[in-house]
Amino acid sequence: MVSLSHLLAVLISTYLFLIFLHKWRRSHSPEPRKRLPPSPPKLPLIENLLQLGSAPHRSLLSLSRRHGPLMLLHFGKVPVLIASSAEAAREIMKNQDLIFLNTPQLSIASRLFYDSRDVVFAPYGEYWRQNRSICVLHLLSSKRVESYRRVREEETSLMVDKIRRLCASSKPVNLSDVIYAMTNDVISRVTLGKKYGSESDFKETFAEFGELVGILPLWEYIPCLRWMRRFDGLDKRVERAAEKMDRFLEVVIEEHRVRERREGDGGELDFVDILLDFQRENASLTPIEDDTIKAIVLDMFSAGTDTTFTALEWAMTELIRNPEAMKTLQNEVREVAGSKDEIDEQDLEKMSYLKAVMKESLRLHSPIPLLVRRESTQDTIVLGYDVASGTRVMINVWAISRDSSLWKYPEEFCPERFLGMGIDFRGLHFELTPFGAGRRGCPGITFAVAVDELALAKLVHKFDFRLPNGLKMKELDASESSGATIHKKCPLIVVATPRVF
Repeated sequence: MVSLSHLLAVLISTYLFLIFLHKWRRSHSPEPRKRLPPSPPKLPLIENLLQLGSAPHRSLLSLSRRHGPLMLLHFGKVPVLIASSAEAAREIMKNQDLIFLNTPQLSIASRLFYDSRDVVFAPYGEYWRQNRSICVLHLLSSKRVESYRRVREEETSLMVDKIRRLCASSKPVNLSDVIYAMTNDVISRVTLGKKYGSESDFKETFAEFGELVGILPLWEYIPCLRWMRRFDGLDKRVERAAEKMDRFLEVVIEEHRVRERREGDGGELDFVDILLDFQRENASLTPIEDDTIKAIVLDMFSAGTDTTFTALEWAMTELIRNPEAMKTLQNEVREVAGSKDEIDEQDLEKMSYLKAVMKESLRLHSPIPLLVRRESTQDTIVLGYDVASGTRVMINVWAISRDSSLWKYPEEFCPERFLGMGIDFRGLHFELTPFGAGRRGCPGITFAVAVDELALAKLVHKFDFRLPNGLKMKELDASESSGATIHKKCPLIVVATPRVF
């Protein structure tokens, strides 16, 4: 017979062996399979890069219709989450805003913006929070935006005078150039204290700067191709542009330091004044360096000029292509203006169709259709899919604005859809977020819209428009440029006829 002690030893040994086997199987078993967002087929090395094409917002919309509103693409070695629905945008920019607050560090933008010391490209952290607070509370608060009302009214009136002079020559007007000059002059005065748009050297430097910011070189995504940097000349271009812009800003800052202008002197403080005041007043607490001031000024100037001009150019384009909408807007503006020769900003509050036109134009033509890129700071789950830390995020607001489940006849320009509708573009309604939302949303919405609405009202109040050479309105070319900001590919050339009062 088997002794009790022997049986007990066998049982204990068996029990210990089973425990060991269980632990061994757990340690050698694969991790639970993650549920990743759907992905299109990809090629070796470059992965999904070729699928972006020359118009990424359009290519990504096409892909999302086949693979779903949340996709995982790989640009070389970089995983990128593509969000193409209002639900996905809400999850990223509201429900999980804190997780997606970081922004990827891009070599060109980092160099141009003083090692990302600005707000747009700075990584999430205390430094970014301080700079954003400065922008929101000191540069772009409602009170501060209101203080620049005189600048907006003066420059939009000068724009009207310029068009009137061009009309006298009986030649077509390049409305794109006129609008760009006006927005550049407004932003120059508000940001730098005076106009710089007429100086050709500044225009060339700024144009080169803007072009470089939008470049994402192949070696940014595929590390093994970094040797290309030695031959493509891009680093030298970036270095030259950064040095020229730095010399310009250095002169601007020194001029402001010498004059030390204050609001009590009877003039508006420009952004450089405000930042230098902040620097002096907080020297012992939270000091900001000159390079930080330069980086923030660059943010305000580049983003303010480009997006404001683009939004207004597209609004005029759509109105000219849609004569009935143009006539409705002209009737509203002229009725509100009455016998007044000049429209002011107080009149805008009575113009509901004007505001609907701006909303509809921004729906169809988001200035930055893929918004500013974000990056996840930790592993998370979005709409049931696993998203790893360090995944970049692109939100295709252009695609969301064409979602037929959200918008009736989404490809048509129809401002009437916004009359009586509570949807706005200030980051609360994710069907329409051309300026982004959450903490990474654009803090300059109020300022940009104030410029565009006033300029648009004055244009349709003072002029009637038609196309040159007998072209019909529907024949107006509305093709898009390439780049981070989507302009009209061809300038808007019109025949402007002054209205006879």
